[in-house]
Amino acid sequence: MSTQKPGEGGVATDTKTKTKTKTKLARPKLYKVILHNDDYTTMEFVVAILQGIFHRSEAEATAIMLHIHRHGAGVGGIYPYAIAEAKVSEVMQVAEKADYPLLCTMEPDDDPGSDPDGGEGGPGRGGDHEGEGH
Repeated sequence: MSTQKPGEGGVATDTKTKTKTKTKLARPKLYKVILHNDDYTTMEFVVAILQGIFHRSEAEATAIMLHIHRHGAGVGGIYPYAIAEAKVSEVMQVAEKADYPLLCTMEPDDDPGSDPDGGEGGPGRGGDHEGEGH
């Protein structure tokens, strides 16, 4: 016969309940990467930039380039700040190396309700503003 008192020996049970709280992360602010028209950069070079740096198909790149040509500027893609900044820098370096004065800038995307997966354009919402490109 055992003379153990309750709570001694046997199996210990923990009655504490852990509460998990989920922290909802806000989506990062997005920025439009904008290509600007000029009188010297060739249309073919702009299409190559849109394909190589913004990962656009030839048809998308051509449509964006024509928009930029007709309207003076257009969106190559929409990305979080760091990626947009890197895209601007890459475009400017490639253009300078090729001796083109192509200007590329970025500005906040004021349409946060739009589809971040890129409705029409692939990576980084890069293609969702087809009509706003060079």
